[in-house]
Amino acid sequence: MGRTTKIVAWLIAAIVAVFALAAIFFVLFFDPNDFRDDIAEAVKEKTGRDLVIEGDLSVAFFPWLAIEVGHTTLGNAPGFGDEPFAEFDRAKLSVRLLPMLLRQEVAIGTAELKALTLNLEVDPKGRSNWDDFLADRGPAKAEAEPGEGKAVEVSGIDVSDTTIRYQDRQSGDTYVLSGMTMQFGRVSDDGRAVPASGAFHFEMQPGKISGDIEMDTELSFDLKKSLVTLDGLTIEGVVAGITTSPTSLKFATDGIEVQTEKQLVTLQPLAMSLLGIDIDADVEPFSYAAAVEPVATIKTDAFSPRSVMHLLDIEVPETADPIALSRVILDAKAAVRKNAVEMTGVTIKLDDTTFKGALTVPRSKSGAYRFDLGVDRIDLNRYMAPAGTATPAARGESVPVEIPADLIRPLNARGNLRVATALLGGMEFQDVELGLNSANGRLRIHPVTAKLYGGSYSGDVRVDVSGQTPVLSVDEKIQNVNLADMTRALFKKENVTGTINGGFVLSGRGDDMAAVQKTLGGNMSFQLIDGSYEGTDIWYELRRARALLKGGAAPKPVLPPRTQFSSVSATGVVSNGVMRNDDLSAELPFMQITGRGTVDLPAATVNYDLTARVLERPESLKNVTEEELNDFTKAVIPLKITGPLTAPSVKPNVEALLKKRVEEEIKSRVFDKLLGGDRKTAPPATEPQAEAPAEGAAEEVAPAEGAAEEAAPAEEPPPEQSEKEKLEEEVKDKLKDLFGR
Repeated sequence: MGRTTKIVAWLIAAIVAVFALAAIFFVLFFDPNDFRDDIAEAVKEKTGRDLVIEGDLSVAFFPWLAIEVGHTTLGNAPGFGDEPFAEFDRAKLSVRLLPMLLRQEVAIGTAELKALTLNLEVDPKGRSNWDDFLADRGPAKAEAEPGEGKAVEVSGIDVSDTTIRYQDRQSGDTYVLSGMTMQFGRVSDDGRAVPASGAFHFEMQPGKISGDIEMDTELSFDLKKSLVTLDGLTIEGVVAGITTSPTSLKFATDGIEVQTEKQLVTLQPLAMSLLGIDIDADVEPFSYAAAVEPVATIKTDAFSPRSVMHLLDIEVPETADPIALSRVILDAKAAVRKNAVEMTGVTIKLDDTTFKGALTVPRSKSGAYRFDLGVDRIDLNRYMAPAGTATPAARGESVPVEIPADLIRPLNARGNLRVATALLGGMEFQDVELGLNSANGRLRIHPVTAKLYGGSYSGDVRVDVSGQTPVLSVDEKIQNVNLADMTRALFKKENVTGTINGGFVLSGRGDDMAAVQKTLGGNMSFQLIDGSYEGTDIWYELRRARALLKGGAAPKPVLPPRTQFSSVSATGVVSNGVMRNDDLSAELPFMQITGRGTVDLPAATVNYDLTARVLERPESLKNVTEEELNDFTKAVIPLKITGPLTAPSVKPNVEALLKKRVEEEIKSRVFDKLLGGDRKTAPPATEPQAEAPAEGAAEEVAPAEGAAEEAAPAEEPPPEQSEKEKLEEEVKDKLKDLFGR
């Protein structure tokens, strides 16, 4: 061995000996617990917070320079209460001494942290209890030149029984991660990925959502760029509180980047599954410096609303179309805000219907839903209850439609809906515009406008369920609607044509529509223009009735039977579901009709008494004899309309006609008896008004009746009595011939 070599060897041995003696001296005479106060004072000076080391401090010197700290607490920021910002039961860190001294390599053993509790909080003003750690503390040190860095390696990190609480007093949100365990593999500055895995229990308020999660990823660190990367992150677990029974959750993304200096998070496209719904999302970079408000474009695969309702323990409604509510696809841009999730560029495909627009979903129970949506075409009949054989409808009974009070009471929503085509109850509406406002148990649908069979519809509908019994109020109008198309759609009838205008202002109360109809009150009006009523020819019925009265042959009917009209109008007051109308007026080509009657809305029946006057020389009438025309133009003809609203019977009131004929015949024959056939002073055979009471005529001849009785033999009945009996028999025969009874 050369001299130089010997000198170097002795120097190394001496150094080792010195370090060995120093280690022995350190163990024998140094107690790190003596420096608790100094450490606490240094932390106080740097952070302004109190550090309390309650557990033991221990230091190992060789071959590892290691430090272990027992139970320790770090105080909270001023204004955030007495609860510690952080505390732990045990922390341990060790470094290999010789590599650090000889090769400037930092080789750290497995870092351990046990029972960490971290309390993060945002106050009502938006200030967090970690802001002071992020404050600028002077100019940053210059970055080391290439080659100046020291090699750093950590054998692993073991975190166990950790709890992290986050409370935002501005939004009222609270998040808790508890029972957290995290294991990290070898960490070095050579850029190699670090395998990491963990598990934790979480709780979220409001909403009372909780669950148990397991996660797995690979971590990468770039200290120069202050960048942390998570590659291949997967999260799986079970979530409770969303449904009545726990449901599975899956989350996966190719990568997440966290820029610690900028406090910015960037996510690769992610995929998640919840409630059986598969969701893909592209999340824009977002900051976590204050409230976390990410923005993402989301899209779901097709899923079944029926299946989701089953999971949420919601009763799936029976629908007329059994495949309705079977398929939904959602595509939107969602922004998580402080109080709500705002969704723009929304496209929702429900079965065969597409909704587009914007939607806001509240993040709290007191928040309000907002929407502005357009719809291409929707058949609402598909979503109505089916007409089963066991239902009251199948037995010919009405099916009461329940007022959905339980749905309306908690509903807080406002928005607008535009529908290109809507089908409801056989009717087709075009270009529907609907405004909805619901709060505090009061729902208003206004304005409501639509195109309807060549005309228009407008309405104002209110449902008040704030009290014990729901109240329904409507103010609706239709203008220039094709009556034939509307009747065909509503009642499957082809018996009326023309144009209808109308309106009604009504209100009623009850738990279902049947009860509401029975209590309806308000007013109604309508007008029919330039149309016809198919199935009844009023002119033919009048001629037939006249022929029966005269004892002649009935005229031949003109087929198909039809009654044309130029206008029909009526207004009425509604009370307890029955409209009373005293001003019905109809203009026919050959007559004018006026009258009064009632419409029973719950029963959908009509009962009208009308009077008709035939025009002097109606140009529309053909094949009419002069005698017929003279008879009709001199008379006021009673008509009767009765039966169901959809197909009422319109007939001349033959009973009234025959009664009038009897009265006239009695008067005529009495005058013949009294005046010996001289009819010059007798009243005309036909009165100008059907309403002229027969009793008046009887009163005028009452004194002469006594004389007639004196002139007649005692055993013969009074002449008017015998004539009356004959005429009554004639009436019965005529009625039997006319009505078959």
